[in-house]
Amino acid sequence: MSTFSEPLPLIIVKNVNKVYGSSPLKALELIAKGESNEVIRETTKQNVGVRDINFTVNKGEIFVIMGLSGSGKSTLLRCINRLHRVSSGEIWVDGQNICTLSDKELTEVRRKKMAMVFQKFALLPHRTVIENVAYGLEIQNMPKEERNQKAMKVIQVVGLDGWENNYPHSLSGGMQQRVGLARALANDADILLMDEPFSALDPLIRKDVQDELVELQKKLQKTIIFITHDLDEALKLGDRIALMKDGGIVQIGQPEDILLSPEDEYVERFTKNADRSKTLTASSVMIRPHSIVYPKDGLMMALREMKNQKISGIFVVDKEGFLLGHLSAEQASELSKQGEKNLFTKMDRELKQVLPETPLFDVLDSMANTKLPIAVTDEEGYLKGVLIKGAVLAGLAGSQKEGNPA
Repeated sequence: MSTFSEPLPLIIVKNVNKVYGSSPLKALELIAKGESNEVIRETTKQNVGVRDINFTVNKGEIFVIMGLSGSGKSTLLRCINRLHRVSSGEIWVDGQNICTLSDKELTEVRRKKMAMVFQKFALLPHRTVIENVAYGLEIQNMPKEERNQKAMKVIQVVGLDGWENNYPHSLSGGMQQRVGLARALANDADILLMDEPFSALDPLIRKDVQDELVELQKKLQKTIIFITHDLDEALKLGDRIALMKDGGIVQIGQPEDILLSPEDEYVERFTKNADRSKTLTASSVMIRPHSIVYPKDGLMMALREMKNQKISGIFVVDKEGFLLGHLSAEQASELSKQGEKNLFTKMDRELKQVLPETPLFDVLDSMANTKLPIAVTDEEGYLKGVLIKGAVLAGLAGSQKEGNPA
């Protein structure tokens, strides 16, 4: 019998430490004993950049490393492409240990597998947009016609078609950052290392460029390690987030994990003021539809279930769970007075439905303008859960789900 194993992550970081100073071994011994950075600095006169770092990054993932200034996030990024040599540990990129490569091998990896996008755009002012984008290809001695064709393709991808002959000074900050991104994409590297690339932009431009990166990633499926100190940016962009403090990783998880299940007080305080409506999805706060009825159950069963559960309405589904409608207690009472037993006579068939992955931000207006609970269904219309105001407000406030499903 044959077995199939999961593909290895594209990037593996194992037990990585970076110590600045002339005697790193003394500091490494104290790191292994769990001593604080302050104690290590006072005892050994060495400075700890990053300590005991372990994580993996999967192909096509945006992995965000975030933390306050001095937390070690940029140092860690520079270890990944070996701008800084690690003091101990291993960093594997597509099956190669970056830490043990020769200079020639490292140059090949940087040219073909990894590209860097910096906070400062670092554009060459005397070169046009297309010349800036093609610069890395020029260094690789690619013929001019070929590199310009390749550069134009990525210029179109980042939405700068028509600006290729302009110089950087004539571009806005957001456009200049897109040139920097296009230059990285032109090398066709599988991995993009992005060191706070949008932090110098004005807030509105920054939001636009974030949106563009999200759309680009849908098309290109690059593997991205993205550094930021902005929590909302991390929550918006990251498939997973690693939160750093004092050179170490405090917690790794999906955005909802970081918001809903902080592992310590530091993470909880860090996420306190996050805009949860843009990160949490319907599935994270929906209530399971425990109270439902089937058409065969009839009116009396629906009334009995609403009375027993002390709810003001109930969902009607077929035997496979496909959503048919919603029957309120008021509608059921009218049917009873009329001697009608068929649920379909009065129930609401046109219900607001959202997919489990829908951000809460996109349903808040609907919730404010409807008296009915909002159904969470899959793409085929099968009922998965229900959004009620109590549960949504609890999620936005950071507390546990509460309330009754109907």
